[in-house]
Parts: sequence; structure tokens; C-alpha cells
Amino acid sequence: QVQLVESGGGLVQAGGSLRLSCAAVSGSFFSIRTMAWYRQVPGKQRELVATITTDRRTNYADSVKGRFAISRDNVKNTVALQMNSLKPEDTGVYYCNARGDMPPAYDLEFWGKGTLVTVSS
Repeated sequence: QVQLVESGGGLVQAGGSLRLSCAAVSGSFFSIRTMAWYRQVPGKQRELVATITTDRRTNYADSVKGRFAISRDNVKNTVALQMNSLKPEDTGVYYCNARGDMPPAYDLEFWGKGTLVTVSS
């Protein structure tokens, strides 16, 4: 099993910055292919914020392009999300996501418990 431990959420004023971090902890060999951040607000579906592959190809939701930056450390199995120029609409619970292989099982997906980000206007 893989545990994703998130940190870095909190309350910030509009225009401010926050950095989220997530560490993947596994007792078995887990080859992570893609790491990502999702967010969810009450009453809405969880939405993709950003993804990053093993070779650091990134993808962002249009709403965060130019403001957020995702990065990862393949040795430490961590992923971070630097969030700048935050807006009230960025408020939500942010979830870390990891997909990879744990032979003999393949294409497994794990989620963190989430960290709350609140942006005040």
C-alpha cells in the first residue's frame, strides 16, 4: 500500500502564495509514473489542477496556468505545488494523487487525505 502525506495548506489573502507538498510512503516497491494535484469544493466534482510525469512533463488546468507550478523529486518520491497570485476561486481541498506500478499489480492509483486551502478576498 502507498500512503500520500500532504502538507502546506492554510489561509491566505488573495494575491498571496502557498506551497503544497506531498510525500509518497510505501513499504513495497512502487514505481510512480504520474503525480498530480486535484482540488474539490463542496458540491462540485474533484478537478485536476496539475500533473507531472517521471520525465517532468507537466500539464495544468487552464484556470491555474501561469500562476501554479508543479514539481517533483523522483528520488524522494515527493511532489510540490507552488501556488502564486492566489484567487478566492482557488479555495478548496487539494488532494495529492500518484499513479504507478507495484508488481505484479500495474496502473495503481492512490490519493492523499487532502489539505485545505482557503483564499480570502
